Amino acid sequence: MAPMVHGLEAEYYGRIKFSFLDADDPDTDVFQKSLGFYYQPELYLLDANGNVLEKFIGLVAEGDLRSAFAKYLQ
Repeated sequence: MAPMVHGLEAEYYGRIKFSFLDADDPDTDVFQKSLGFYYQPELYLLDANGNVLEKFIGLVAEGDLRSAFAKYLQ
């Protein structure tokens, strides 16, 4: 799934900021808990204030991510 996400990151550069969280890094435990993280992979679409707009658990189709991006980029 990482290659697809990195491809989207390149395509949406300047319009969407992608950040990657290492779920095995204990320094991210507080942030993981605040998001409700419990399974890998998980993708979160956040607004500019850090509020969760959508949460994707497990493998996600590229089209589903594109649809979500289009919804919030309008």
